[in-house]
Amino acid sequence: MEKVGFIGLGTMGLPMARNLARHGVALDVWNRTQKAPDVFPDGCDVAFARSPRAVLRGSRTSILMLLNQDAVDAVLERDTAAFAENVRGKTIIGMGSVDPSYSVALADDIAQAGGAYLEAPVSGSRVPAENGQLVCLLGGDRAVAEAAAPLLRPMCKDQIHCGAAGDALRMKLAINLYLCSSLVALAEATSFARKAGLPLDKFTQAVAAGPLSSDFVTIKLPKMIDSDFTVQAGVADAHTSTCLIRTEAARLCLATPQLDVSSDLYARAVQALGPKVDMSSVISVLN
Repeated sequence: MEKVGFIGLGTMGLPMARNLARHGVALDVWNRTQKAPDVFPDGCDVAFARSPRAVLRGSRTSILMLLNQDAVDAVLERDTAAFAENVRGKTIIGMGSVDPSYSVALADDIAQAGGAYLEAPVSGSRVPAENGQLVCLLGGDRAVAEAAAPLLRPMCKDQIHCGAAGDALRMKLAINLYLCSSLVALAEATSFARKAGLPLDKFTQAVAAGPLSSDFVTIKLPKMIDSDFTVQAGVADAHTSTCLIRTEAARLCLATPQLDVSSDLYARAVQALGPKVDMSSVISVLN
């Protein structure tokens, strides 16, 4: 069976790779920090490669689920003589969240080296990743996206082609603008209910019964109430996302006043609690 490469086994990447393995996809994987082989279920065809280069050159298709664009450049060995050999004749699927302009330039570099690039950021956090319920936003050649669709299916409940490279990431930023600002509003409402002495179980019930109910609220509201900041979607990632949104909004000459306030609150939460807590921890800087 032909191996698929998977680079980046972090909070999101590991459950995504597990879902591929459970569905019979043979994987060559690599992570910056070593993972124990038993992180994958017994019987899965998963091999741990010695380097990103070994993954890229040993697989016709490789998925990158990495923290940022510096990490992407590092594993692809971009701007070195090895880059072309790493991507020539290959399909590189970038599933992390990076600057759209960076992604456009990367797509051009990969194409010039004789490879194909599919921009495929996902909407969702660790729980949807574990359940294969992510939403995948696709940017790039439609034929490449269609060829990749069966591979993406075990990880994603929906695949939405948004246009050219850059467009899927802009779509992700638009969604995250709404999501990150909404979470801060939920934190404010929860703080209001607590300070007003309202029974928080009844507050939860009222939210669930009303028009604002969603899977996202169902997951995040109990974490805020219980101060359970075990990471699902990291607060540092939320802050990084808001910074990417602000940068793109500036390019578009677009005002984002709610997002700007939210970004500053996420930054304060990172400073107060560190980067390895959930984005719901933003409530702590309100309390």
